[in-house]
Amino acid sequence: MRSFSHFACVDWSGAKTERPDGIAVAVVGPNGPPALLSPKPRWSRADVLEWLFRLAESRQDILIGFDLSMALPFVDKQAYFPEWSQSPDNAKDLWSQVDLICGDDPHLGVGSFLAHEHPKRHFRHSREHVGDLFEHGVGRLREVERYQRATKQANSASCFNLVGAAQVGKSSLTGMRMLHRLGGAVPVWPFDPIPDRGPVIVEIYTTVAALAAGLPKGRSKVRDRAGLTNALVQLKTTPPARLRRYDDHSTDALITAAWMKQVAGNPALWSPPAMTEEIAQKEGWTFGVV
Repeated sequence: MRSFSHFACVDWSGAKTERPDGIAVAVVGPNGPPALLSPKPRWSRADVLEWLFRLAESRQDILIGFDLSMALPFVDKQAYFPEWSQSPDNAKDLWSQVDLICGDDPHLGVGSFLAHEHPKRHFRHSREHVGDLFEHGVGRLREVERYQRATKQANSASCFNLVGAAQVGKSSLTGMRMLHRLGGAVPVWPFDPIPDRGPVIVEIYTTVAALAAGLPKGRSKVRDRAGLTNALVQLKTTPPARLRRYDDHSTDALITAAWMKQVAGNPALWSPPAMTEEIAQKEGWTFGVV
């Protein structure tokens, strides 16, 4: 297994605005505490994309975790969008399709995709507006999400659900636009081979890191200095200097970056037994779920 010198977590956001409050980026190196990267006034999705291009150019050995789902469910029905003849056949084609349909949406937004006559049928848009092909209950799940639930490693939500605080659909779709725009400049596991050097992107779920840091299930969000310090000490990481604000986006990013540094050298995380080649190319996998 190759090594990395730096580790980063991007807490992502699907909000419509150019610079949402929900984006936070934390990085930890070989020595010292994790730190937040804080452009002014706030991160935009375009800023993150530019940062990734800079990392690709510098070939820094950094592992970057994005808190989003990098594809939609496919394996359960052998299609992302059953009953649509233009439903893509793999994750990278899905990224391309989302970006193409949303080409005029500013800030890597996805409003046009969610309003498109075919995809919109599969989403739960609001409590009153539910597509006729949305599967009621929790909604369709990727295989990694089914596995997380069955093994009690996490309680992932369906990307087809756009309602409630736990929804991840909009952030995941905006993330797919970002990955398509990246154009392979940074390899994305498990869709791409892992290079001998340079940056690599993985999908992470911050709750997995929080549980590893000793935070209790159902109460994994940290919003104060003491909670952050305790979590990082559990991960054998020095806490950073006092933050300007202890919001859960920032603390999620800091804790997850520290967790990635602790576990990235474990070969089992890169070859989870339940991840088949079909799953890897159609749906992807959450790093750390074994």
